[in-house]
Amino acid sequence: QNTMKLTVPFPRSYWVVPGKFLAGYYPGSRDPSTAQRKLEGLLEHGVRHFTNLMEEHERNFSGETFVPYEQQLENIAAKGDIPIKLVHMPIRDTDVPTVEGMVAILDEIDRAILQNPRVYLHCWGGRGRTGTAVGCYLARHGMGVGEAALDLLSTLRQNDPISHLSSPETEIQAQFVRSWVKGT
Repeated sequence: QNTMKLTVPFPRSYWVVPGKFLAGYYPGSRDPSTAQRKLEGLLEHGVRHFTNLMEEHERNFSGETFVPYEQQLENIAAKGDIPIKLVHMPIRDTDVPTVEGMVAILDEIDRAILQNPRVYLHCWGGRGRTGTAVGCYLARHGMGVGEAALDLLSTLRQNDPISHLSSPETEIQAQFVRSWVKGT
């Protein structure tokens, strides 16, 4: 059992598969220097594949749209000659995708890991949609199925400053994870 703790690029991110698969919250910010720090942190941690579960014109609690981070990330990566891949697979906030939609998300993550770039999966808060996808990933790979997937997810998030808030966020999302079948 390797208990080596890998660092995370910023609070509210966590390793699902140490050294391969990170998950967390929106890596951009209204403040360009905050976004810069978060994005550089991800690249410094070897992340090359970004899977974004947010909707295109999503708004925060104040009704403001999110500042896209993709261009800033591409600029930082280009300066360091770092190849990156950005994939957008939107799920409505607090909701779940279709089974086929989740299979596509999990296939994307598995493909990226096989090709060896580290993956960062995120939504807005890193709990609902991201937690749902992570829970289904854990079930797919037999790391935890049903309630065990949710328990493991809780353990993976234990150092997250908002770990006291549940992930997934809604009962429909938790039920989606509980019902996910190993190998799907």
